[in-house]
Amino acid sequence: MPIPPAKGVDLVQDILALKRQRNAVILAHNYQIKEIQEIADFVGDSLGLSYQAAATNADVIVFCGVHFMAETAKIVNPSKTVILPDVEAGCSLAESCPAEQLEAYLKAHADKNYYVIAYINCSAAVKALSDVICTSGNAVKIVDNAPADRNLLFVPDENLGSWVMEQTGRPMTLWKGSCYVHVEFTAAAIDKIREQYPGAPVIAHPECRKAVRLLADEVCSTEKMIGFCRDHPASSFIIVTEEGMLHRLRREIPGKTFIAGPTPACACAECRFMKLNTLEKLHHCLSTLQPEIILPEPVRARAELPLRRMMEWSK
Repeated sequence: MPIPPAKGVDLVQDILALKRQRNAVILAHNYQIKEIQEIADFVGDSLGLSYQAAATNADVIVFCGVHFMAETAKIVNPSKTVILPDVEAGCSLAESCPAEQLEAYLKAHADKNYYVIAYINCSAAVKALSDVICTSGNAVKIVDNAPADRNLLFVPDENLGSWVMEQTGRPMTLWKGSCYVHVEFTAAAIDKIREQYPGAPVIAHPECRKAVRLLADEVCSTEKMIGFCRDHPASSFIIVTEEGMLHRLRREIPGKTFIAGPTPACACAECRFMKLNTLEKLHHCLSTLQPEIILPEPVRARAELPLRRMMEWSK
């Protein structure tokens, strides 16, 4: 029988008990609240969590992230139960590229013979229209491996796509999408905090605007931020991405200082979608196995092909 909800320490213990009872695994994105990160079996970026989802022996996958991430886990685990603490945890990037608009665009430009590279921050239906998936951590490698005789269409993140073109030299048509959190960072705000911490390298996510990326000492995925900050001799770093990443950095590199990259509106950038997930909702979804991610099999099967291609090319 499901274990009733509790509060505080008891809530954490109840979640762990439910996880054992359900033979579940808890996957948490780097942008989740610290309480969820600390209870998760694995914390990582989209690429790392994709591998964890594909490899798990659990019967139930609890994805503490946003909707497209839970869909990705279901795509590679059709026989497993995949649940998301809050079904309203969406993504501005995924919403910027509706599948029906992408399908219409491809039909209208059939003469271009596009090879579609989709950033993983998109719906299962968009993945099903794509040739290969990428993450911020492997996007350069994926584009380098794309067929040389095809026109490339990169969806949905225009900023990540622009950065990848800079790194690879390969021209691409870019979908006009963006992450509402990362475009809040401005060059002026980064200049200002750099004045306060002149010795701290600036580490920026490639979803940021070019003006911000140009100011950064390193542009990389959240996972690569861990290695960069661990290996760099500096003792303090300015982290230009969603504020949840700072908790993981502080946990894994306790001897260094991490400063949130500010926006003009606030001292840090927080994703309202990522923060919809709470311990109480995590407990509820483990107890009820709801909300469950269900995908039409034709969409799931077609979306699995570019996902598996990404995993193969990323080895």
